[in-house]
Amino acid sequence: MFKKQNQILHYIGALIFIISAILILPLLISILNNESFEISVIYLITTLIFSVIGILLYRLNKVKREINIATGMLLCSLGWIIGSFIVSIPFYLIFKIPYIDAYFEAMSGFTTTGITMLTGISNYPASILFLRAVIQWLGGLGILTFFLLVTFRLGSGVWHLFTAESHKALNSRPVPNIFKTIKILWSIYIVLTILLVIILLILGLSFYDALTHAFTTLSTGGYSNYDTSIDYFRTAGYGNYILIEYAFIVFMFFGGVNFLIFYKIKNLEFNDVLNDRELKLYFKIIVFTTFLILLSVIFTNSISFDFKMIEENFRKVLFQVVAILTTTGYGTKDIAAPYFTAFARQLFLFLMLVGGSVGSTGGGIKVYRALVLKELFTREIKTLGYPRKAVKPIVINNSIIEKSEIYRIAGIFFAWLVFILIGGLITALFSNHTALESISGMFSAVNNIGPSYISVSEMTELNPIIKITYIIGMLAGRLELIPVIALFNKDIWNK
Repeated sequence: MFKKQNQILHYIGALIFIISAILILPLLISILNNESFEISVIYLITTLIFSVIGILLYRLNKVKREINIATGMLLCSLGWIIGSFIVSIPFYLIFKIPYIDAYFEAMSGFTTTGITMLTGISNYPASILFLRAVIQWLGGLGILTFFLLVTFRLGSGVWHLFTAESHKALNSRPVPNIFKTIKILWSIYIVLTILLVIILLILGLSFYDALTHAFTTLSTGGYSNYDTSIDYFRTAGYGNYILIEYAFIVFMFFGGVNFLIFYKIKNLEFNDVLNDRELKLYFKIIVFTTFLILLSVIFTNSISFDFKMIEENFRKVLFQVVAILTTTGYGTKDIAAPYFTAFARQLFLFLMLVGGSVGSTGGGIKVYRALVLKELFTREIKTLGYPRKAVKPIVINNSIIEKSEIYRIAGIFFAWLVFILIGGLITALFSNHTALESISGMFSAVNNIGPSYISVSEMTELNPIIKITYIIGMLAGRLELIPVIALFNKDIWNK
């Protein structure tokens, strides 16, 4: 038991040091922008205190034992919880909001959920908004994958730590070596981020806005520097706002794609890309739901059938469909606004639940799992007329899905729905929100999406019990439940 505790403290110490070092970035921005001395001191003191704590924990708890899957799960959950705590300190002191809101904002950032407790965002110092964007970018591929990228010190047990962040663990690695796999993922991530920065600069954004929005787009996080999110660029009079919106649509789509697809494109494996069933379903969901919601919007709002009006409404609908499915959560139109019909709002909940692809930065249960469940249902219907002993495996991308994996997916899906139901019930119990609003709040938290049918101003007024529920939901959704549940299993601590 003590060996396990020493092992956990050893690696948590290293992680604390790395996360605290990240605060140097907003410190530098604070100094360059001549922000108040108090703000710079907050970053500096926080960095120094947690750096010392991290070094002490790391040095005083050296161990030789390899990481097993149980330890990996505990490290995973604790890493996200402690990382959010470190960042919540400058959030609390600079935003001057209740501490529960500051921790909520930090957890929402790291998990790339994007639910915010802030209004009047553009009035805050650039350094603290930059920190919000940075933690979403780091959380996009996972705190632990970043930790592994910069340490490379965990031996053969590293795979258990990598797979603990299960939505990042791919069933088939692009290369056998785990460290090379991590390098490939981060290389793709960085290249896409840089590409979006360049495009946004060309379209007229400042370097600061281009960088922070690129961080929160590829991570499918959705934090913006403005209360009106991406609609700010239209209302602020940007001449290229239409192209800006389409650029965000494209890169939100990229953020929700399995990153292995980009690796295959790089290697000219176009047949594999074109025949990838998850990618096909991902694209079909976007096309189908956009078409249905657009029709409902056109007829409900009596929109004239001229090209300009159709294009504008197509862009608004497509933007929100991609933003919701990829769990980025940006907005050019409030999904709770009368513009979207009750029909559209129901479809948005469906998109929240599905989320992005496996191996992407998106949240939700993932398109791949939805595909497996669909194939499972189809198989059950087809086998009604088969002999009882007939074997009908589920095959996706020419690979047979093992029974153990099907059971795991079904179990996760069930637990996912239970989490959402419990969160919805708690919201309804401790607030005056309607049934749809209450369930949408937990949909947003567990699926790491951000927007819901509860406004930001109403979100800040929620009972602390609801906020704590959403914090747990955000973490559980990002780590796909099992590592969080492991925290409360005493047997896991003893393995």
